[in-house]
Amino acid sequence: MAESPSEAFKLDQRVHSAGDSRRVGTVKYVGPVEGHGGIWVGVDWDNGEGKHDGSINGVRYFRAKTERSGSFVRIQSLSGGISLLEGLYVRYRGESTKEEEDDMYVLSTSNKRVFVELVGMDKIQDKLSRFEELKAASLPYLGISSLGEPCKISATIPNLKELDLTGNLLSDWKDVGMLCETLPTLTVLNLSNNLMRKIATGMPKLYHLRVLVLNNTGISWEQVDMLKESLPSIEELHLMGNNISTIESGSSFVDGGFNSLRLLNLEDNSIADWEEIVKLSQLRSLEQIHLNKNKLKQIFYPGNDSISRTQNEYDIHSESFKPFQNLRCLLLGGNCIEDLESLDSLNYFPKLVDIRLSENPVADPAKGGVPRFALVARLARVEVLNGSEVSTRERKESEIRYVRLVMSRHSDNPEEMKRLHPRFMELKDFHGIEGERPSIASAGPKKMSSGLISITLKCIAASMGEKPLQTKKLPATTTVGKLKLLCESIFNMKSTRPKLYLQEEGSPLPMLLDDDMSSLVDLGIDSSSIILIDEES
Repeated sequence: MAESPSEAFKLDQRVHSAGDSRRVGTVKYVGPVEGHGGIWVGVDWDNGEGKHDGSINGVRYFRAKTERSGSFVRIQSLSGGISLLEGLYVRYRGESTKEEEDDMYVLSTSNKRVFVELVGMDKIQDKLSRFEELKAASLPYLGISSLGEPCKISATIPNLKELDLTGNLLSDWKDVGMLCETLPTLTVLNLSNNLMRKIATGMPKLYHLRVLVLNNTGISWEQVDMLKESLPSIEELHLMGNNISTIESGSSFVDGGFNSLRLLNLEDNSIADWEEIVKLSQLRSLEQIHLNKNKLKQIFYPGNDSISRTQNEYDIHSESFKPFQNLRCLLLGGNCIEDLESLDSLNYFPKLVDIRLSENPVADPAKGGVPRFALVARLARVEVLNGSEVSTRERKESEIRYVRLVMSRHSDNPEEMKRLHPRFMELKDFHGIEGERPSIASAGPKKMSSGLISITLKCIAASMGEKPLQTKKLPATTTVGKLKLLCESIFNMKSTRPKLYLQEEGSPLPMLLDDDMSSLVDLGIDSSSIILIDEES
């Protein structure tokens, strides 16, 4: 019996636009639309590119997630997708299209097309088309909505270890469980951009799965917590872009969940309270937490803060347990951290050596933060900062520079120095720095030289052409404003104002010196510093 038009698609079914498998949405309505003949399908599009919010001419048919993400389309303009095996055939055994063949050419010297045949391409394609030998398959945005027959899958790709299903139409966790049971060799699965439904009970244990990627799938932490029993061997869990704000069930980790988890990726979520992350501190195998692009304002190490609820909730004082005891990498870029106490607390994490703090106020001198050399000096064990390795030389120079900067600002108040700069005395003693104040010359001409620093000036202004490097000895109290006037004179910048940058070792970008009242010593500039002179546009 033929299927009626109104039964072609079901509510909440995932579909894509016919002819464009990357335009994906969810069916929210099937039926007539007033003033228009026939049956229509109301779709809420993932990319937000629709025409309305689910209502038309004052009549509401469904509620889209935004004002312009919904639209009505004819049934024939949508596709409910294909099976996994059909996707494999499309991806690896399909014939080249005319468009693809037309692109495979270069122009000769006489401007004629010379078609290109890639050396070994036929052998590669032949190997990929032998599915029984396939170890990794990439099937993104093919409109895959179902698995097909499990026995055929296991017979067709028996040795598959890695599978990328990004951007397809899968939504049922039962399909995921069946897929992993059907392919016992599968260790890596990427389901990013598949809008997954809530997890039902009875998920099988996926013993062989080591890496699971669930970026932009709409999963909540409550669902993640439900998954833990099914993922006894998981080592990497990626949860980017899911609007997660809370770790609801921290006590579950005490029961043995995620014992093998080494990397947890929570980037681009909505976590604002560090206490939520402290709930992860009992994951003893955890080596990396990625928290870039969240809303964190403060961090602390459990047991070294004043928040008693956190201390009481977890047995962090147990002799056999240290919070975050194996954490080596903590990525915090793009958050809202601005206090130095948060920065200094990173020294309490026992094994933390790889830290990202870029795009936080605390690490942005233009927003009142501290420059890279001060970050290096304050973080005792950091080996990689903001993706850049901290060399032995950079650490030594940064620590000496930092100590002298602190001495110039706080030498009259030892208690304040100790409170604001916990590592100061340790570094001062380690590097054997005497208690002089390099920015003050109060003992006549002989002492004046100790307040001078030798800096290198490098002109990079496009309109000035190539200029030789200039080295100048200047008082440490010289302000940025005075240095700009000096550069105008040295480089004969008559028609433009100079713009100064501090170039620091290990830092990917130079630091803009935009506060004319700051002195060289305030900025930590010493005799190893290079100042770049550009021109204001």
